[in-house]
Amino acid sequence: MNLDALKNQPRLLIEAYLQPIQGSRFQDTGFPDLGAAEFDGPDGRRMLLVESAQSIANRLEEVCWDKVADDWVMPLRGLPCVKVLDKNGQPLTNSVLEAHRLNSPYILESKDRTVFDILKAELADMEQGMVNIRRLAEVVARLDINALLHGLFLAKKELAGGRLRLPRALSGFVEAEDIQVAQSGGVKNDSVNPSGDTGKGFGNVPFARTEYTAPRITAFFNLDLAQLRGFGLADGLTDLLIALALFKIRRFLRDGLRLRTACDLQPHEVRATRPDGWSLPELADLEDLLPGLIRAATSHFAGVTTVRYPG
Repeated sequence: MNLDALKNQPRLLIEAYLQPIQGSRFQDTGFPDLGAAEFDGPDGRRMLLVESAQSIANRLEEVCWDKVADDWVMPLRGLPCVKVLDKNGQPLTNSVLEAHRLNSPYILESKDRTVFDILKAELADMEQGMVNIRRLAEVVARLDINALLHGLFLAKKELAGGRLRLPRALSGFVEAEDIQVAQSGGVKNDSVNPSGDTGKGFGNVPFARTEYTAPRITAFFNLDLAQLRGFGLADGLTDLLIALALFKIRRFLRDGLRLRTACDLQPHEVRATRPDGWSLPELADLEDLLPGLIRAATSHFAGVTTVRYPG
């Protein structure tokens, strides 16, 4: 895998062209008070946001975590994270899957102040003046290096007045272009009491269903290489972050494209669009590479940090 070709590049841009795994229809993502996110493209074609940047960020984390083992998936074992245990010492959540990562209330609002005290002590000199992004990145990498890709906002006034932020370095979204609406419907049947009170769950209930077709569905990924280099991390950590980002993208495209019940997609072409001509490594190559990069970086990691959240 040639990472040297990325050293002077500000961005790594990847596109994956998708199609429904069966048939031609797919279900949109819906938003409260908005519904389907349809919009007009620059050339006037009707477009649809199939999956938002926030959702893709979370899905890229989900494919990295083995929920049965309560650990990273095998090629990523050894990466640091923060685990939250309940009052019985059983797994409750962790910094990889929490909506706000290290800023999770289960981590920073717990009576167990392990992580809060680490952050407070390590970043105490940022209470006034400019935030030292490199120092912040070093501390975050020690606790959960994945947060440097996902982005982080430590919104606690006790921590530098709530000014500690790291922008998302790896982002993605899915769009469909030149969309057409596919209308259908159905009925929830009640064979016992078809005319029953539908407000209480009885009776027959007809419903409409809106799905879409499109000649092109594209997943876009953007890795901010300039931001990663700007962190000034120790030798090897930047390469580890790049490899981890590529692993997340490849694993998501293989395992995570069942976005909804009626939106099950598959890639038919994946390519890097910047830098031009760069060859995107295969998942198997990344799985072979990552364990060695993780072992070489172990001295920069805190391992698994545990916090108890009694509820």
